[in-house]
Amino acid sequence: MPAESLDNKRKRMKEVLRRLKAEYPDSKCSLQYNSPLQLLVATILSAQCTDARVNKVTEKLFRKYPEPKDFAEVSLEQLKSEIYSTGFYNNKAKSIKSMAETVLKKWNGILPDTLDEMVKLPGVGRKTANVVMGNVFHVPSLVVDTHVTRIANLLGFVKTKDAVRIEKALIKIVEKKDWTLFAHLLIDHGRAVCIANRPKCDKCIIAEYCPSNFGG
Repeated sequence: MPAESLDNKRKRMKEVLRRLKAEYPDSKCSLQYNSPLQLLVATILSAQCTDARVNKVTEKLFRKYPEPKDFAEVSLEQLKSEIYSTGFYNNKAKSIKSMAETVLKKWNGILPDTLDEMVKLPGVGRKTANVVMGNVFHVPSLVVDTHVTRIANLLGFVKTKDAVRIEKALIKIVEKKDWTLFAHLLIDHGRAVCIANRPKCDKCIIAEYCPSNFGG
């Protein structure tokens, strides 16, 4: 089978997104936050953890530590105990505390608003930075998480698990105006229909555009 042209991928993606937008009209970031810092902390906590669990933890956490100064001053052991239920709490606590200390020291307590600067913060990778850039600073940003990785591969838009390569491939196919929304749509679809290991292909509104549905 010949490789699909970039033009065909763009046309197919446009129809996929049209249908997903209709199916999930309220699609948005499911993490709860009231500031750029809060979304950054919540996104760090969301690694290998459900958003519902993160929101339950941050409801109390953000009341207690609303500013970078608060996270910088809390003891590491105390922070670990408060985020314990999100898993990987040792690394997450170190990342959050170091990030807050850096924001205080280098940025006077204000989170940098560019991707290049944000990824220099401790514990902040490209995916995490893109979440904040797209949802808080409204800079078109294409987030590649586990849902995006899995579904983009199933749809045949990419053939790699490498997040950076996936992002570079998708920004050529997805219209820029849809970059930020893209991940939210795939996350919603991944949770509701295209569930890992047990996809409901018979109920999928984009099945006809998915090569995997036809054994591809």
